[in-house]
Amino acid sequence: MQLFLKTKIIFFVEKLYFCGTITNEEVWFRHMSLSEKIRCRAYELGFDLCGVAACRPLTERCDDFQRWLDSGYDGGLEYLKRNVQKRFDPSLLFGQARSVIVCGVSYNRLSSVGEVSSRIATYAHTVDYHITIKQQLFRLFDYLKELDPQASGRVFTDTAPISEKSWAVEAGLGWIGRHSLLVHPRLGSFLLLGEIVTTVQLDPDETKMRDGCGNCRRCVEACPAQAILADRKIDAGKCIARRTIERENGEETEGNLHGWVFGCDVCQRVCPYNSKAPILDHEQFRPIPELEQLDAVSWLALDDSDFDRLFGKTPLARCGLRRLQDRIRKMGNKDSK
Repeated sequence: MQLFLKTKIIFFVEKLYFCGTITNEEVWFRHMSLSEKIRCRAYELGFDLCGVAACRPLTERCDDFQRWLDSGYDGGLEYLKRNVQKRFDPSLLFGQARSVIVCGVSYNRLSSVGEVSSRIATYAHTVDYHITIKQQLFRLFDYLKELDPQASGRVFTDTAPISEKSWAVEAGLGWIGRHSLLVHPRLGSFLLLGEIVTTVQLDPDETKMRDGCGNCRRCVEACPAQAILADRKIDAGKCIARRTIERENGEETEGNLHGWVFGCDVCQRVCPYNSKAPILDHEQFRPIPELEQLDAVSWLALDDSDFDRLFGKTPLARCGLRRLQDRIRKMGNKDSK
């Protein structure tokens, strides 16, 4: 739907422009809705997906999330229990909110083959997306304010209690797969999301994508920690990504990480939609060369200043050098057996 809309808009602009019926600038401002202009600007800024949802309480999703919490599957992440209602009702985050603009960027790339880099989740191979996507979102928000000077709102990139995947589904960007992640039929699930919650009344994307998982259970069967539940939820207490990225409630041991150093991509790598998804080259999401090149010996030789210089702006900084080195040592010990 997103690719179709993008192609349709471009064809419409070219047809009018080259026929001499109207100028390019006039097409943008006189023959497109505000939502269409926002989508086009989002693509210009480097987003691969952009959709709009009307602000409303997502009551069913909120109740479903609360049942998941009550079942104890949050893995000790206490922050998930706070502000539950806000996650599913943007008006509680920003008064007078009327629309949610959801943007996505694909970070799909060929799997790394490095001794250590292959054991680090793909998203962590680049500068922290919270930095890069937020910059793009603010530029998109500035454009919205040019179109509507009365516009106000807030920008989010996994930095506030908002259920990003739920709002992406509402905006017509995909469905929730069995691995609990957003799946787009063309781009797969290697997606980074960000939102603008605004007071502007935009035309929402009314068409929701159908569930494309069918009977496929590859992600469920491939998960080394058996963390994927039957109802498209995750047992965060078992999930390797949670155990390597976030540590809560005074955990003393991380358990069996199945060779992973930071994060885990197993459930995504086996997804058929990711195997056929295009490799999109976004300059701001290109892998850091040193991360791809360093072997275990080089990693263990790093000191804090080296780590900060090389990886201080990546998601790895959240974990810290010592924990990463401990896992690399364990990885080596296991491989040598």
